[in-house]
Amino acid sequence: MIGGAQGSGVDSAANIFSRACFQGGLHIFGNREYYSNIKGEHSYFAVRVSEDPIRSHLDDINILVSFDAETIFRHADKVTSGGAIIYDSDLSSTTLQEVPTIDEPAAKRIRELLEKSENPITVNGMVNFAKNNGAVLYDIPYFGILKQFSVEINEPALSKLTRMINVMALSASMAILDFDKEILAKAIKVIFKAKPKIADGNVLAANYAYEYVKSRFDLSQSQFKLSCKPQSAEIILVQGNQSSAMGKLVAGCRFQTYYPITPASDDSEFLESNQIVEQTDGKKGSMVVVQTEDEIAAITMAIGGALTGVRSGTATSGPGFSLMAEALGWAGMNEVPLVVSLYQRAGPSTGLPTRHEQADLRFAIHAGHGEFPRIVFASGDIEESFYDSVKAFNFAERYQMPVIHMLDKLIANSVMTCKYFDQSRVAIDRGKLLQSLPPSVEVGAAGHYLRFKFEESPVSSRIPLGTENGIFWNSGDEHTEEGHITEDPFIRNKMMDKRLSKLDLALEEISDEDKAVSYGQLDPSLALTVIGWGSTKGAILDALDELALEGKRVHFVQVRLMNPFPTALLERMLFNTKILVDIEMNYSSQLGSLVNQYLHRDSEYRIVKYNGRPMSTSEIYNALMSIINGNAPRRIVLEHGT
Repeated sequence: MIGGAQGSGVDSAANIFSRACFQGGLHIFGNREYYSNIKGEHSYFAVRVSEDPIRSHLDDINILVSFDAETIFRHADKVTSGGAIIYDSDLSSTTLQEVPTIDEPAAKRIRELLEKSENPITVNGMVNFAKNNGAVLYDIPYFGILKQFSVEINEPALSKLTRMINVMALSASMAILDFDKEILAKAIKVIFKAKPKIADGNVLAANYAYEYVKSRFDLSQSQFKLSCKPQSAEIILVQGNQSSAMGKLVAGCRFQTYYPITPASDDSEFLESNQIVEQTDGKKGSMVVVQTEDEIAAITMAIGGALTGVRSGTATSGPGFSLMAEALGWAGMNEVPLVVSLYQRAGPSTGLPTRHEQADLRFAIHAGHGEFPRIVFASGDIEESFYDSVKAFNFAERYQMPVIHMLDKLIANSVMTCKYFDQSRVAIDRGKLLQSLPPSVEVGAAGHYLRFKFEESPVSSRIPLGTENGIFWNSGDEHTEEGHITEDPFIRNKMMDKRLSKLDLALEEISDEDKAVSYGQLDPSLALTVIGWGSTKGAILDALDELALEGKRVHFVQVRLMNPFPTALLERMLFNTKILVDIEMNYSSQLGSLVNQYLHRDSEYRIVKYNGRPMSTSEIYNALMSIINGNAPRRIVLEHGT
């Protein structure tokens, strides 16, 4: 784990570490946590490394790299026996009271911990507490080695070098891990590839810190080493909001709107930086991204783009989606193929703007007044989010309705190694989109196009706005086949049936693997199945792997299609399950309530978390073990987090 004040280079250091491990042929999973603050508050980036694929983080810390006193106070007690703490020795006497960014509830817990262990309430007291628990301390005078380095490279202006402290501290951890420093240097150059002079300077600083630690400390007893292996060409390192955005590019999305909001903004900003993409026919295709004045403008502009025949979407989070509800209904009434990427965060209201939660499931299913169809589709990890972005646009156009692609803060702000995205798995389905009116097209009495024509299929053919002779009307009111406003009760019934029956068609046609995925086999002796959705997938699978090593086989069902709900498929998957465990990042077990509603069965156990910090492998493993051992309450609330 790397921690420090926001703006001190935490992300850069973690990205270098992740990139180096990736280039060293290792698998990584990294999770970024930060306050709703531009600069100054505490942030940290936890990176887990393994020779085998991993999908989640752990509670324990093996190596803690600290840029400031707050990181020591908040995290040093979580370092495992034999683990390492790298910290600035100049901060040893810093008291808890001298760190104003630690809020009082956290400060109270830290004081109680140190007082109970009879340690002074200082950085030195906290690292001593960790040392007594088996941690190994690496006290490094950051400013001192920076001055030595400045002499080494003949740079008297220390102000030009202070930004390198993060890389030097990171490099110290690489020395402890005995990691290949040449691969570290390559990673630094990749991260700073747009600034070669800065890259070269950071490589020199990293090498200096690496050799400093090697020469000053006895590392022979270090429990943790990272050995590199050949890098696989089939594995990539990618961040969640980048993978979803790349999926949009491949899907043929050419118009995206947004109003800045955490954690959704990075999706649009990535698209902004990649607005020209290479098409399969060798021609250039433009991607237009518009930052609007608010979320109402964002969704209505995206609706306009979709009406012109362009694949269009918008990306937002909870508060922004709240503002989009009325326009979402307009899209439903007019059968507009709109995609909304909904990056969930902790609510309600402003809530915890930069923290994680899965509490918008029911809202996504029911947002908007009245009844209209929408598909709600949830990705479970970074790799899925790429392919699901394509599927979201396919569903939107095939069934001519809004699609809400459910993502969340953990997916958006995590980074992991996964298989190279295979574009041969991508197929584009534009549904009944006509680029021109065929001569035989049926028209209304006035010769106008029947955009909402009643046919055997509830999905009518559609044409882009501006098609020659293709005149029809769009309105928020109920309408005729041409789009004219009507209050006729018989037309109303037919239009409602037309729109809502598209959900039955979607449920019939969407593949089972896009509805729900079953992992492992049900063990008859346990008959225990875990059910979950979204980003809990990674921690659940990693926890189940740990249980399997102990001979305990647990079945997992990941639900992906939330609306329309895949009742029949889930009934088959859960048929022999005697103990159903629902795992979710919300207070009320929203998926569990849907299972109860549609399958008429309740979960025997519910594991929930709602403190804004994502579930870890450790937490889920411990909770499931307590259930297997028969000493768990029916509702287990997970509480780990800093």
